[in-house]
Amino acid sequence: MNQISRYITPFVQEDLKSKMVFIGGPRQVGKTTLALSNLSKGSQTHAAYLNWDNVKKRSALLKGELPQNQPLVILDEIHKYAQWRNLVKGFYDTYKNDIQFLVTGSARLDYYRKGGDSLQGRYFYYRLHPLSLMELNPNPTKPDLESLLKFGGFPEPFLRGKERFWRRWQRERLQKVIYDDIRDLEHVREISLMELLAAELPHRVGAPLSIRNLSILLEIAPKTCKKWVSIFDQMYYSFRISPYGSPKIRAVKKEQKIYLWDWSIIKEKGYKFENLVACQLLKYCHFIEDTEGYNMELRFIRDTDKREVDFVVLKDKKPIFAVEAKTGEKGLSPAIPYFNDRTEIPKFYQVHLGEKDVLKDGFRILPFTTFCKELGMP
Repeated sequence: MNQISRYITPFVQEDLKSKMVFIGGPRQVGKTTLALSNLSKGSQTHAAYLNWDNVKKRSALLKGELPQNQPLVILDEIHKYAQWRNLVKGFYDTYKNDIQFLVTGSARLDYYRKGGDSLQGRYFYYRLHPLSLMELNPNPTKPDLESLLKFGGFPEPFLRGKERFWRRWQRERLQKVIYDDIRDLEHVREISLMELLAAELPHRVGAPLSIRNLSILLEIAPKTCKKWVSIFDQMYYSFRISPYGSPKIRAVKKEQKIYLWDWSIIKEKGYKFENLVACQLLKYCHFIEDTEGYNMELRFIRDTDKREVDFVVLKDKKPIFAVEAKTGEKGLSPAIPYFNDRTEIPKFYQVHLGEKDVLKDGFRILPFTTFCKELGMP
C-alpha cells in the first residue's frame, strides 16, 4: 500500500472550478500530498507550489508575483504571514478568472484572521482528517482496525507499519508542533511547559477535563492553562466535545471531554479505542459540514449520577444517533436504555473491536468496522 486516495479529493477538485479552496488539518496529515496531486507532476519543485517557508517563494509572494501560465497555484503555510488574508484576497480578486487557488495550512485557516478584509464568499473550507477505516478498505476488516488503532491515522507512520519508525516520527512531530507551529503563531514564552502539557493530555482522554487540576500540575494560572489547551485545539493536536442536555435528565452542563487527533499515543486500550471512535465521528461531522453545509456537532451525554454514553451526533441541533465504545463484545451498557427512555435520541449503537453483531434488549451491539461501513463514514 503506497498511496491512498484521500476522501475529499473529488470535492476539492469540483469546488476549485468556482472558488478558492482552503484545506486545514494537523501537521503531516497529508494536505501537501493531496494538494500536489492536483498538479501535473505532483512535486514540491513544481513552479505552482509556493511554500511560505521557502525564502525565495516568500519574497516573490510579498512582491505580488505568481508563476506564469499556471492554471492552479498552491499556497502552503501562508497563514504564518500576519497579513496573509489581504495578500490572498488580492491574488484572488486579480487572477480568479485565470488561476485556481488552493491554500493549505497546519493551523486553522478559519481561525488565524490576523487583519485584513474578510475572505468570506471567496473560498470553501475543508478539514483533512487522518486516515479512517473506509479510506483504507471499502470493506474494512478487524486487522484493518487493529493496524489503525496501533499506528494511528497519519499516513506516513501507518503506511510504514513499523513501531521503531512510529516512535521516531512521534517525537519529531511533537517537536515541530510545539517549537515551530506554536512558537511561530502564538509567541508563548513558557514553551517547555507546553511540552509537558502535551505529554499530560493523553492521560486525560475520555474523562471530564479539569483545567484547574491541569493548572495545579503545571503550576500555572488556570487562565493560562485554558488558553494553552485552546492553542492545542487550534493546532489540531487535540479537540474537545461538550455535553448534550435533555429536559428529562440531570445532564452535566459545563464539563468537556478532550481527545487527540492522534490516538496512537494513548496507552490504555479502552481509551485509545474511544479516542479512535471520537476521531472517526468528528471526521464524519466535518465531512458533512464541509461538503453539504449542515451544522454538525459531536457531543457526549452524561448525568449528575455519572451515567454516560460516549458520543451523540447532532445535525442542525437535532440528535441523530448516539454511540457507546467498548473494547469487548459482551454486555450492553445500562446507560443506553436509560437515556433511550429519557431523550429524543432516535438510535443508540454500542460498537466494539470484535466481530459479533447482535441485538440486546432491542439495541445493536456491533463491530466498529460494520458500523463505519453501514453509516457511510468517509
